[in-house]
Amino acid sequence: MTHRIVIEPIALKVLSEITDRRVQGAIRDRIDGLAHDPGLQGKPLVGELRGYRSLRAAGQRYRIIYRVEKSKTLVLVVSLGIRREGDRQDVYALAKKLLRLGLV
Repeated sequence: MTHRIVIEPIALKVLSEITDRRVQGAIRDRIDGLAHDPGLQGKPLVGELRGYRSLRAAGQRYRIIYRVEKSKTLVLVVSLGIRREGDRQDVYALAKKLLRLGLV
C-alpha cells in the first residue's frame, strides 16, 4: 500500500535552507521512501513525541520526525533537522515545541 506524504511548512523551510544539495537530495530520498511501509521504518518515539517516529537521513546526521495516519494512508512529516543533544536547535526539542504550541 502506498501512502501519501505531506510535509509541514516548517519542515519544508528547514529542508530548503540546507545549502548542500547532496544532503538535501538524500533527505528527500528518505522522505520519498516513506511512501512504502512507513510503520516499519525509523524508530517509535516516547514521551511527548509518542505516536511519532524518527528516521535517520544523510549519513545519520539528520533526523526526520513523522507520524503515520493509517486510516488516511498518510505520512505527515512534522520536523527535520540535525540531532544536537542539549541544544535549543535539537530536532527533537523543536518537534516538542511545535506540539506544545499546537502547530502540528
